[in-house]
Amino acid sequence: MSLPDALTQTGEASLPRHVAIIMDGNGRWAKERGKMRVFGHKAGVKAVRNTVSFAVKLKLEALTVFAFSSENWRRPEGEVNALMELFFTVLGSEIKRLHKNNVRLKIIGDLSRFSDRLRKKIAQAEALTENNSGLQLNVAANYGGRWDITQASRALALKVQQGTLAVDDIDEALLSQHICMSELAPVDLLIRTGGDCRISNFLLWQLAYAELYFTPLLWPDFDDAAFSEAVASFVRRERRFGCTGEQIRELISGQAQSTV
Repeated sequence: MSLPDALTQTGEASLPRHVAIIMDGNGRWAKERGKMRVFGHKAGVKAVRNTVSFAVKLKLEALTVFAFSSENWRRPEGEVNALMELFFTVLGSEIKRLHKNNVRLKIIGDLSRFSDRLRKKIAQAEALTENNSGLQLNVAANYGGRWDITQASRALALKVQQGTLAVDDIDEALLSQHICMSELAPVDLLIRTGGDCRISNFLLWQLAYAELYFTPLLWPDFDDAAFSEAVASFVRRERRFGCTGEQIRELISGQAQSTV
């Protein structure tokens, strides 16, 4: 992101354009209630639905949620199978609601490991909403930040091998074009529920200048009030993008004067 582009997102009461969320705590939420972990995942679906609705009200450009990481395959087979079935069911039950609200759905990640049945459901859901012009909802499934950078690097390496790209032409901007969600605004705000303060291999490239917000709330308990507080925290922060606060204030002042 260039500094002029970055500056368009600074200033008092500027809202984020793109919010990403690590939805952590479903299993612990269920355990606290003496239930199986899948019970927490089902409760988490309701929190996703409410969060998407609130994002639409905020007029966000994009919301990206971490549904299933590439490391989650290490979980017990029963839980993984239940998550895959829940993913399939939710795609079928929620897609009409998303379409009605002008939300565009995009699944990001390595889909090759999913069943043909699930990949077909994903394709149908994306096709139904592809022309919607409202919020873009990105669901990261079998996604990892290292995988994302690796697949982008491989795409560039293939072009070099084919003779259509020179090595010296590879720069950050070109690599960025091959990273997931390159067509969207960079992530402004990352929210992680569940109390842990790490990004867990999520959107490593896209989070370069994101503000990070950690809350002890478990994901099923994340509601409009919690989302509002996260956004309020973002608004209160001074985003400098490598500059000092004084430099940014001077640049903003100069831009304001040039438009008078």
